[in-house]
Amino acid sequence: MAAISPWLSTPQSFSNPRVPTRCSSRRCTSLPALVSAQEHHHQILSRDQVVMKRREVMLQIASSGFILPFIVSPAFAETNASEAFRVYTDEANKFEISIPQDWQVGQAAEPNGFKSITAFYPEETSSYNVSVAITGLGPDFTRMESFGKVEAFAETLVSGLDRSWQKPAGVTAKLVDSRSSKGFYYIEYTLQNPGETRKHLYSAIGMATNGWYNRLYTVTGQFTDDESADQSSKIQKAIKSFKFI
Repeated sequence: MAAISPWLSTPQSFSNPRVPTRCSSRRCTSLPALVSAQEHHHQILSRDQVVMKRREVMLQIASSGFILPFIVSPAFAETNASEAFRVYTDEANKFEISIPQDWQVGQAAEPNGFKSITAFYPEETSSYNVSVAITGLGPDFTRMESFGKVEAFAETLVSGLDRSWQKPAGVTAKLVDSRSSKGFYYIEYTLQNPGETRKHLYSAIGMATNGWYNRLYTVTGQFTDDESADQSSKIQKAIKSFKFI
């Protein structure tokens, strides 16, 4: 906020019935009016900057589940046997997630604006996978509510992906569910290109700090209608298992 002139904070200024003014041959404007205008202008700029950053982050969230190629790097994984799942721990980025025992781990070769992207996927060719994308945030974003309530956040995210209104029609995006729990926003939605199988996506989005700045973690799992119920269950279990360490 713009700095307020010292005379405004002194008792004498309020006891003086004559309001200081700044005059010229063309106009005469009171200093309080100038200060008020400066403050209002700064607030507008701040709001605009936050909105722009919010849109930028939303676009990154939307694209986080579709970034390839990945470099396979299984050395980062720690194994704990539990119902054919193992726990992957990333000490550098301070998170862990449970993934199927036989899945591979890969790092994005070119994060494209992200701090880090890690992908988890089966060895055989498939359309289902889980990814963790990390984005740096500015000081205006201190918690998930900085983006608004989960319902509005989810609507903005999914509507930003929808292109069904275009001619010819593009991808159809539909919001299935959204909820907030323990500092995370959980969002379920579908995407379908004309003539292609529908994709289901589950995302858990949370915020943490590395000691210097806040970071947004977007954990996204996806599978198609062609995948089995077993694969869908694995995806959802992996997303729900994500936590900070």
